[in-house]
Amino acid sequence: MLARGGNNMITRKGNPISVPAASHRAARSRASTMISILALALGFPNLLGANEPMKGDVTPSAKGANLEIISPKDGDIVTSPVIVKFGLAGMGVAPAGVDREKTGHHHLIVDVPLPNLEFAIPKDANHRHFGGGQTQVSLELKPGKHTLQLLLGDYRHIPHNPPLSSKVINITVH
Repeated sequence: MLARGGNNMITRKGNPISVPAASHRAARSRASTMISILALALGFPNLLGANEPMKGDVTPSAKGANLEIISPKDGDIVTSPVIVKFGLAGMGVAPAGVDREKTGHHHLIVDVPLPNLEFAIPKDANHRHFGGGQTQVSLELKPGKHTLQLLLGDYRHIPHNPPLSSKVINITVH
């Protein structure tokens, strides 16, 4: 059984050996950091508390930055797989987990509206992550009408402030 001793020490009851509480806090902090890095590298931002709003901890976007889907164009009739090319001006692309000023990585939103911009971007069939810094994708889509939109996320998969998103484009797959 652990008990807090004098001078902010944690001691084992009946054991003369004690370790400073700060040492335990530092170890917990290092473990938490390693788990966060692993979660980002594996593309699991939800492990980082995506259920909690990012109050005041948001990466700023560059003034005048612009995000767009270069191709296909709005209204295009295409065949699957669809090559979707991403465009970003005024900021750079960096892989998830790399914290560099004025950078981010692409997320392609398919057939759904943008997610809540106060949370980490979900990862599922409708929210495609490109955490390796990719700038295009070959996307398998079923025949029919589809919507595509890009959303830039920071190194933690969190939208920037202000958020950078492209216009929604509508395509038809034959």
